[in-house]
Amino acid sequence: MYHSYFGIEEQAFSIAVNPRYMYMSAQHREALAHLLYGVNSGGFVMLTGEVGTGKTTTIRCLLEQLPANADVAMVMNPAASARDLMCSICDEFGVSYDVDETSIKILTDKLYDFLLRNHSNGRNSIVLIDEAQLLRISTLEQIRLLTNLESNTQKMLQIILVGQPELNELLAKPALRQLSQRITARYHLRPLTVEETGAYIRHRLSVAGMPPGRDPFPANVVKKVHAISGGIPRLINILCDRMLLGAFTQESTEVDKTICQQATEEVLGDPRERAFKRTPALSHPLIYGGSAVLVSLVVSTLIWLLVTHDDKPVEPVVEPVVATVAIAPEPEKPASARAWVRNQDQALGQLLDYLGESEGSSVYPCWLASKKGLHCETLEARTWNDFLETNRPAVLSLNTPSRHAAFVTVIAINDNTATTLIDGEQVEASLDELGALWTGEYVIMWQRPENFEKAIGLGSSGPLVDWLAGEFAKLDEQRTPLAKSSFNKMLERRVKLFQRSYRLEDDGLAGLQTLLRLGEALGREVPLRAMTPVNEPLSAMEH
Repeated sequence: MYHSYFGIEEQAFSIAVNPRYMYMSAQHREALAHLLYGVNSGGFVMLTGEVGTGKTTTIRCLLEQLPANADVAMVMNPAASARDLMCSICDEFGVSYDVDETSIKILTDKLYDFLLRNHSNGRNSIVLIDEAQLLRISTLEQIRLLTNLESNTQKMLQIILVGQPELNELLAKPALRQLSQRITARYHLRPLTVEETGAYIRHRLSVAGMPPGRDPFPANVVKKVHAISGGIPRLINILCDRMLLGAFTQESTEVDKTICQQATEEVLGDPRERAFKRTPALSHPLIYGGSAVLVSLVVSTLIWLLVTHDDKPVEPVVEPVVATVAIAPEPEKPASARAWVRNQDQALGQLLDYLGESEGSSVYPCWLASKKGLHCETLEARTWNDFLETNRPAVLSLNTPSRHAAFVTVIAINDNTATTLIDGEQVEASLDELGALWTGEYVIMWQRPENFEKAIGLGSSGPLVDWLAGEFAKLDEQRTPLAKSSFNKMLERRVKLFQRSYRLEDDGLAGLQTLLRLGEALGREVPLRAMTPVNEPLSAMEH
């Protein structure tokens, strides 16, 4: 609508992936060079970056530069099982198989035959997996085994993994160390700098046909856009598009501070109103009690009006009024038939909102969470008991009966039922039904210590030890921490005692589970369910 007003031919800030608008910053050119090198050298190639940093566009440029003898299998649904993933790869390469006999061995043998023929014909076979952070450990291991087929000079299958930063954490797990060692090229796309943000905006306007000499985004607005978006290109597009529309409606030739603020509120929400936008049912359990009291008051009022109007005893009136108010609940749909969220960011946005840290938008929830001191942690569980050990509300990765990836936000578990969030509403789901769809992977948000990478214990040193000792000093209400710089015997005993009190393995190592329980004990984390310590930690501890 505003195109002709600014003299441009098309929407300059569309979020659709369009190679014409590809802004090749220095890091994007470097990323592309790394990927091309990796593809030519064989093995695994990895590209990571936050949502919206340009991964998909970079991959598009990579595909355009691949040689004509390259066959590419695109996998866009990595949350599937290893067997389903193998089926997808065979489908992409045109490898035929009997749908009634789709064991891993049969699929692998048929794929190997195809790769051998392709290699003998002088063709390269490439598998590109997007959203690879959703892959299961077992599936990644199966992919690694596929790369074992090689000639005397090169691998017969190249794998390109594209995913969010959680992919790095996934590959850092001990079970995947063999795969991680096979990655020949990896690159992480960072957000744009302030200077790159300005160049990015000017580049898109120029491609859209902006006449020379015009610049609707002054330097102070560009700085504001960068600060709000964090340098994420997709969010820059959304903000700039709204700002141009705002300037058009106000008949202004450039974006000013007021227009910038209005556009920001439209995209991220008005900070003054965010506190009132949360669903009451998700804000606090006491709301349920308040709702019950309100219903009771309404019913009582109706009864009183009927009694005073008809001048009749209360008893004959109560039953009809209650019968009018009571509504039989609709039967629950089975978990397999529910309308699950297909976008992980949307589910993570619901989780962020439930934790009380929402910015009024589900755009880049992990990035927004990081601004609040929360870290998105991708984990894997074999059973519900494994999941319950983490004891955090989480977003579970599902695989629907139609073989699509889906996600659900779980905020509570009681006996054999999970409380989930679907479109902002709390919905109960059977663990048996939900477990049939769950891939075993889930994402939590927690206040991860800045320097935490792996468990620390006796002999460890550094800032994380100081932090841990300080946290226990807070918990024990002591002025002097048990350790300084070095993890000593006293701190180890305190950790063991704490672990025993929360039914953890008392190995004295401060790992993920111990730090999660510590966050609960200090009251700064929202647990999945309340956990009472076995005993009072301080009762057996001398400071």
